[in-house]
Amino acid sequence: MKQILVIGAGPAGMMAAIRAAENGAEVTLLEKMKRPGRKMMITGKGRCNITNAADVPEIIRNIHGNGAFLNSSMRAFDNRDVMDFFVEQGVPVKVERGNRVFPVSDKAQDVVDAMVHRLHELGVRIELEMPVTDILLQEGRVAGVRTKSGAHYKADAVILAVGGASYPGTGSTGDGYAMAKKLSHTIVPLQPSLVPLETEEEWVKDVQGLSLRNVRATLLADGGKVQEMFGEMMFTHFGVTGPIILSMSRQAAKCLADGKFVELELNLKPALTPEKLDARVQRDFEQYIRKSLKNGLMDLLPHKLIEPVLDCAYLDPEKPVHQVTAEERHRLVETLQHLTLTITKTRPLAEAIVTAGGVSVREINPKTMESKLVPGLYFAGEVVDVDAYTGGYNLQAAFSMGNAAGCWSVWNDD
Repeated sequence: MKQILVIGAGPAGMMAAIRAAENGAEVTLLEKMKRPGRKMMITGKGRCNITNAADVPEIIRNIHGNGAFLNSSMRAFDNRDVMDFFVEQGVPVKVERGNRVFPVSDKAQDVVDAMVHRLHELGVRIELEMPVTDILLQEGRVAGVRTKSGAHYKADAVILAVGGASYPGTGSTGDGYAMAKKLSHTIVPLQPSLVPLETEEEWVKDVQGLSLRNVRATLLADGGKVQEMFGEMMFTHFGVTGPIILSMSRQAAKCLADGKFVELELNLKPALTPEKLDARVQRDFEQYIRKSLKNGLMDLLPHKLIEPVLDCAYLDPEKPVHQVTAEERHRLVETLQHLTLTITKTRPLAEAIVTAGGVSVREINPKTMESKLVPGLYFAGEVVDVDAYTGGYNLQAAFSMGNAAGCWSVWNDD
């Protein structure tokens, strides 16, 4: 019976341990935290967005960091397999807006409990509060691991699934990168992905907590368009966040790292052409002709946003509507569709939902997840240089990689 060690009880690690045990291995799962699945507990705002119901090519397109690397592993264990797995474990699922898949209960705890229950059912030995420091080799191949306490565990194969370097409070403190680097693996520089952005403009503090739906946001670097997304965002005391902002943050981080001047241009009324928006503004002005400019926009904008927009358009909020010139009105329309924020930096990597960068995919077999440099060493999850947009894609990637690593660690006879 093969002895398999899995380091890290996150989604990838637990799935790897389950699959290895189902294939007849004796499996030990080593986790540094007091409980398994700590980071899973906070995904999807505590509801756990386990996957996405789109077809596989669409999912891979949304894995913007090395999605093609997952072609084999995802086709071997795709989103339908993930949904079936949880249903079989007694966790029914539902599909929501954007094809996001959640447990019907809306409780991440149910997802984690189901995986832990399956591990126990299969006889997987779970060792908690057991941080690993080194992967041990013998004659060039994996022989086991050493823990922080000095304990040694022997193994025929080791699966490294310790997560990235974001949300360190959940156990993702970058340990895996150090272990992989000691074994001569290349670590692609780490950057935050799915992280809020900080802005230079102070007015965002005045509108913090305000959410906007149906906004088109365009990311600009040195004046050139980098990325454009449509959807929901929110202002914070330091800048901006929300689904479309998080999805653009990887590119923003890259542009900032390259020393570029980064801006975010917001179209608050993307459904209207400039001409139609101008006509709409004129109708509102006719209705509120005896009011001040700030009160003449109450039907067009959220109350909190009116004065910042007028300020950006260089218009006096107290000016009577009937005194607004055509040129001033056109300036207002321009601002409504090109409200620009200067991005100064991302929030810290520790606050990112996902880490971009990690163990280079060039050094991992995409079918088996085995290292091309060290026989018997497998990788799965966020420790690998793979990351995706928000929407269930990152957890799907973790489950697919975990499945491949768990199965092939048992099947391989190298």
